[in-house]
Amino acid sequence: MSKTISHWMNNEAFAGASTATAPVTNPATGTVTGEVALATIEDARTVIDAAAEAFPAWRDTSLAKRTQILFNFRELLNARKGELAKIITSEHGKVVSDALGEVSRGQEVVEFACGIPHLLKGGFTENASTKVDVFSIRQPLGVVGVISPFNFPAMVPMWFFPIAIATGNTVVLKPSEKDPSASLWIAELWAEAGLPPGVFNVLQGDKTAVDELLTNPKVKSVSFVGSTPIAKYVYATGTAHDKRVQALGGAKNHAVILPDADLDLAADAMVNAGFGSAGERCMAISACVAVGPIADDLVAKIAERAAGIKTGDGTKDSDMGPLVTKAHRDKVASYIDAGEADGAKIVVDGRNVKADGGQDGFWLGPTLIDNVTPEMSVYTDEIFGPVLSVIRVESYDDAMDLVNSNPYGNGTAIFTNDGGAARRFQNEVQVGMVGINVPIPVPMAYYSFGGWKASLFGDSHAHGMDGVQFFTRQKAITSRWLDPSHGGIELGFPQNQ
Repeated sequence: MSKTISHWMNNEAFAGASTATAPVTNPATGTVTGEVALATIEDARTVIDAAAEAFPAWRDTSLAKRTQILFNFRELLNARKGELAKIITSEHGKVVSDALGEVSRGQEVVEFACGIPHLLKGGFTENASTKVDVFSIRQPLGVVGVISPFNFPAMVPMWFFPIAIATGNTVVLKPSEKDPSASLWIAELWAEAGLPPGVFNVLQGDKTAVDELLTNPKVKSVSFVGSTPIAKYVYATGTAHDKRVQALGGAKNHAVILPDADLDLAADAMVNAGFGSAGERCMAISACVAVGPIADDLVAKIAERAAGIKTGDGTKDSDMGPLVTKAHRDKVASYIDAGEADGAKIVVDGRNVKADGGQDGFWLGPTLIDNVTPEMSVYTDEIFGPVLSVIRVESYDDAMDLVNSNPYGNGTAIFTNDGGAARRFQNEVQVGMVGINVPIPVPMAYYSFGGWKASLFGDSHAHGMDGVQFFTRQKAITSRWLDPSHGGIELGFPQNQ
């Protein structure tokens, strides 16, 4: 019997009035394991109202108390993250070790947010004018919305809500309806950590819930991660309704392999970055740019490694799990079909993989495609699956032109033993996150995550100091206090009369 996955409001499950639901499946078996509630406008407004009501008290809660709760949450998460990883695997499909890694990367932001008293310190200038002082403070926005994607149901929300909560905001999280249960587990953990009711809320749903977050005047900001077309929509709609918006979009991440690179290191990196999490991540490498005479050797090394990847149920001894839904699996497979039709060479074909899992699972094995050219759809589109395309170019300049002419600018990497070439690359490439002999350059929590061009809409990246600034507004205060001599105040030791 499948379960019903509800909303969360005021530290308890909230069923809402809607009877509409969407199925939640286990991608390794194809079995429907639950039904997630799809909020009506009224449900969404009820949850947003609860967050708005909780804001004044949370805003005025001391930094000492907020930090204590954050530390409590961190300790509980650290002790029980295995539970969360299993939930992620059951609905997303990624292997448990990958899910544990996701939780650990999200926890880095929780730990960063534990330092919020230091991060919120303002400035002070004494005697800016005669006996006039000027100082600055940062204050929370109010209710903030977080709209997260299916591929990282724990990590991506944790890019945002720890800092939002630490800085004094109240949160409404709208998770993906494909894997919604992680959000409720996190909500229960916040309640156990001592977070007051209404500070962290979960709104399940589809476009109806999203649109209410984007238009409701009580919501002051929206943080989004997803595809570029939806990111554009979120940014345009949210800003049109006077909200602060950070909308992180899609990617087509290139790795440039120079002729002097360690090809074994590069091949290992391409396999990990191309096929890890079944390629369902915005920092996956999907375009391997082989420069000069190394292409044949590089392709052979990648193919050898890809052939050894074990695809199967994420709870078993597998290297790579299924894709998240059957529709997505079929869409990814169609790109392989298109690349083959366009004349590219399918070196490793994942379409007929023999997976260690249910016969109705959403299986697609690692796929390596050689001789891809820039006009092919397998290159131009963000596939979001375990498909690695190899593009052969003659020179460093050709590789740079390829990367910089791409409409996306999320992540990139270069593999070389030449420090000068690496330094030139990091200077010239028009991409927001750069790896040098590092395949997936996701920054640590105290730096900020975000791309350039069509990979980010808004001026603020996720977490780090950008996150602190996004979830707060600066207030500058100019003050003058009259000298006590004006009022003849007695400055001696106070006494009882």
